This record gives sequence, C-alpha cells and structure tokens, in this order.
Amino acid sequence: MNTRTISFAAALFTAAMAGPGKAIGSAGDASPKTRAAVRSPIEGGFPPLAGATGWLGSRPLAPAGLRGKVVLVEFWTFSCINWRRTAPYVRAWAAKYKDRGLVVIGVHSPEFGFERDVDSVRQAVWQIGIDHPIALDNDFAVWRAFGNQYWPALYFIDAQGRIRHHQFGEGDYERSERVIQELLAEAGEPAGHDLVSVAGRGAEAGPDWGDLKSDETYAGYAKAENFASPGGAAPGKSRTYAAPARLELNAWALAGQWTVGREAALLNRPRGSIFYRFHARDLHIVMGPAAGEPPIRFRVLLDGRAPGAAHGADIDAQGYGTATQRRLYQLIRQPKPIADRTFEIEFLAPGVSVYSFTFG
Repeated sequence: MNTRTISFAAALFTAAMAGPGKAIGSAGDASPKTRAAVRSPIEGGFPPLAGATGWLGSRPLAPAGLRGKVVLVEFWTFSCINWRRTAPYVRAWAAKYKDRGLVVIGVHSPEFGFERDVDSVRQAVWQIGIDHPIALDNDFAVWRAFGNQYWPALYFIDAQGRIRHHQFGEGDYERSERVIQELLAEAGEPAGHDLVSVAGRGAEAGPDWGDLKSDETYAGYAKAENFASPGGAAPGKSRTYAAPARLELNAWALAGQWTVGREAALLNRPRGSIFYRFHARDLHIVMGPAAGEPPIRFRVLLDGRAPGAAHGADIDAQGYGTATQRRLYQLIRQPKPIADRTFEIEFLAPGVSVYSFTFG
C-alpha cells in the first residue's frame, strides 16, 4: 500500500472509520528546490500524551512542557519490519539534532498481544539502540488522540505546538529531515542543510521494492489469507495439517500438529513445519516461544536445500537458528537474481507461536 500525505483532519476522520494498520509502501519524494519553496502547513495541534500507560527513559511528557522545542512523535511496534527499516533514520536524527532542540518521542502501540509486555518492550529498546523517551500506549489512547492508523507514523511538531508535517509508512526520509531543519530554523536554531547518511544493516536495511512481490501475511485466523493446507484451518482447535504437493505464489501451508489461534499458529508437537512460496529478497517471521519457555531450534530450507549465501541474520548458511523470544527474525536475504522460491521452516520442538511473515 503506497502512503500519501493527507491532512491531519482527514487522518482523524479515516482513523475513526478503521482500526490500526500498517503502511508498507514508500511515499514519493519531491526535489530539494520544491521543498525549499514551500513552507510546511499547519495540520493541527499537538494532541495529549496523557493516555500513555507508562514511560521508558523519561518522566511523563506533555505538550505544554514541550513548548519551545521541535518534537518528532514516532508511532511504532517492535515486531514491525516497516518500523525497523525507519528506525535508523529516527535514531540518526535524534542524535544529530538533540543539541539544537529536537525532542524525539516514541509511542509504542502494540500490534500483537505479546508486545504489550513492558519487559519485552524494554528489551527491544535496548537491543535496537533507542535512547529517546518511549510512551507505552497499550490502550491505544495516544494513537486515537492523534487519529493515527499506521506503523510507522511520524508527526513533526513545531516549537509552538502545531503539527506541521507527517509521514505514514517507510520512505521520504530526505523530506522528513528537511522538515526538521525547517522547524528548527523557525525556532531560532538553524541546523544547516546537510542530511544524515544511513546504511541500515540486517533487518534495518531498506527493502528491494523492484523485486518485492509478496505482501505481509498473518498466521492467525483473524487475518490469515492464502492458506493452502488441504481442508483449510480449524480455528482454535489442535489439528494435524499437511502441505500440498505444489504451492502457488504467495500461498502458504502448515505441516504437523498446530492450533491456529486468532493471532498466531501454535505448534503442539515436534517437527512441525511451515511452507511459503514467495518472491522477495528478504523473508522475515514474527515468532517465538512464550516468555519463560525454553528456546526452540529450527531449520530453514530454500527450494529444499540449505540457504547458503541466501541466509538471513538469524540463521547460519546451513539454515539452523534458535527462537529465543517472540520477535521479528530475518531468515532469508537472497542475492540476485530474485525468483519465486519455496521457503520451509521446521521446528525441532513444540511451543513456538508464529504470528506473521513479512518481506523486503
């Protein structure tokens, strides 16, 4: 889905008509000359942050206490690949413009139930290297106050407490940084015109849009699509599944004994597998054992063979890896040429929950 710039009032209206969603496309980019000639419009006032259920790295913050500062509010959830690819830019802006008066606030609004756990969010903050304040938004109160619909979403607020720009989904990083510079200059803190240089690594590397022909897919029955195991899913019931002899592009299947729940598919016995026919450079899975449960070993095959040079950051060249917690795992990053491939993951022990597949 390509994101488009819409007014803050329109965002409020459309958010009232739909629940949380992800922006997975890349917005367009105007030339520097165009940006320099147009002053960012006023889209609305700074909504309250009082609905946050807690804070990490800061005392509770409020719009009134941030007057005089340029503020970037970022909505995120830690298993989201779209946010992970935006995160290195936000980190770089926070570091570069902190001394000029920029305040970055992350609002963590969880997509999946396990992302509501404060310790899990705290661990993600540490692992990913976030050092700006985080508002925990488990009740989606801040999300609703902004009329937000997307992970990630960025809102740029001037020193007078007015929203002047937003970015929904990945991309348009140059425009976003130009807005930060513009708002800082208006506040009397000129920050120059040079831009950050970001080279994302692992899951944070930008997607290969030209070869991306597979969309995010959920394993839970509430949002599952293109499920190809014979007989379909049995929601909420333990059942033995089998994979068909052939999968169409973007179809997937289970093999072994699983319970397909609302959010995730849970493996009940060892040696259960998932198959997926995809077309993308990268394949990720949101998965893991429940908190406090032992790690689960697994093996990944690509077209029936060890992935070799196509292995992702969370497995080795032979395809072996370990699920230690519920999070995003990068399993495939294949070199060109990109073609339709069949992915298989076999879990050597039960207890893993699989939530979604994402691509890049």
